[in-house]
Amino acid sequence: MPMQLPVVDSDGHIVEPPAVWEHYTESAYRDLVIQVRAGDDGDELWIEGRPRAGLSPAPTCHPGAFSDPDTPVRWADLLPGGYDPAARLAVLDQEGFAGAVFFPSIYLLAGDIQDPAVAAANARAYNNWVADFCAVAPDRLFAFGIAPLQDVGEAVREIERVAALGLRGVTIRPERYHGLAVDAPECEPFWAAAQDHDLTVVFHGSFGSRMPSFAATRYTNMFFTHMVCHPFEQMAAMMDTICGGVLDRFRRLHVGFFEAGLGWLPYWLGRMDEHFDEMRHLVPWLERRPSDAFREHCFVTWEPDEVDQLHQLTEMGLGGCVLWGSDYPHFDCTYPGALTAAAKGLEQFEPDVRDAILRDNPTRFARLDH
Repeated sequence: MPMQLPVVDSDGHIVEPPAVWEHYTESAYRDLVIQVRAGDDGDELWIEGRPRAGLSPAPTCHPGAFSDPDTPVRWADLLPGGYDPAARLAVLDQEGFAGAVFFPSIYLLAGDIQDPAVAAANARAYNNWVADFCAVAPDRLFAFGIAPLQDVGEAVREIERVAALGLRGVTIRPERYHGLAVDAPECEPFWAAAQDHDLTVVFHGSFGSRMPSFAATRYTNMFFTHMVCHPFEQMAAMMDTICGGVLDRFRRLHVGFFEAGLGWLPYWLGRMDEHFDEMRHLVPWLERRPSDAFREHCFVTWEPDEVDQLHQLTEMGLGGCVLWGSDYPHFDCTYPGALTAAAKGLEQFEPDVRDAILRDNPTRFARLDH
């Protein structure tokens, strides 16, 4: 792969520093937003003023640390590339990236917040901080803000702020906020605001959430919950978004379904199309086959070992929907050498496929040329 290609990391992460809850959060909410507190026996995650029992969040945000439980890692020990923009620019140079698109880490658990006012304050603090992070190099650092969908009105107000801050879109959980389906009439203002402000919406899950879900209602062992939570929840979110008619009602939307790989996607699109063909009378609002709506509006992230599955997607004419992200600095990322791993996975594809996944699709997805 020609290394002069301006590669974009479409799914990088930041790790939230104490400044988010200590300085960027309004004083009335500083004890309530998501935060990490250091204790004598390790770090604890606190949400709405209560500790979250379980493992420390730090090992999940350090490359390889979660797989080595005998080597303790504290939040204060995390790689500076996760929270310092100058250090992250050095990582981009080291890895060969022209730019990167960022999503939260522990703030991916924002859907666990029950109080809509706290959720809104949590989103404002994070979004203000990450906007300042990206402002250090606005031609290379790009980010998605958080939308507090616990209250649709608050989410709409935050979308307006996110647009003003210059962020590229908003992220929400694939699980349902207080049982609200994203294709419900109550969510229409949310989708309308995203479309009106030309912002992409990304469903980005994580393990560890306490939101009602397939994983949380069936399993407690993290081996099982981590394996299930990403693909199963994204399949449900995609079905609600596409088969629920959201993309037919909002024809200019871009929507992402991230960090679940894409091996399940040909099966799921085929199954949705089959149901459309055989049971269309039950979804009279649908104007297109689900795979056609997906092709026009949607994006997924690819893992470098999913070579056969990527071939299948390109044969389906869906190469323009595929992105790649390093997942840096999370425990299961490849670092250093993420781009080398991606290049190896793409070496048997034509240059136009490689260029699309590493440069052209990210530019269109996050509207990086705007």
